[in-house]
Amino acid sequence: MFMATKTITIMDDAYDLLTDNKLKEESFSEEIRRIFSKKKAKKLSDFFGIISKETGEAMIRDLKRTRKEQMKLTRKRLAK
Repeated sequence: MFMATKTITIMDDAYDLLTDNKLKEESFSEEIRRIFSKKKAKKLSDFFGIISKETGEAMIRDLKRTRKEQMKLTRKRLAK
């Protein structure tokens, strides 16, 4: 199978980004495919560290409170 090749010009900082993020034994073409084919499907680990521990704990407290209130409302409706 013959593969056509294209030459592209990119800035040094863009090349550095590609080089820094390229997996071992991965070609630049494979890296570009990996990055752009999964653009919409992010791993959970991609989100680690984006909020502070305090904010995360506050979110969990709010979620627990909301669930508790929702359960009370559900029980009320079912009791009718």
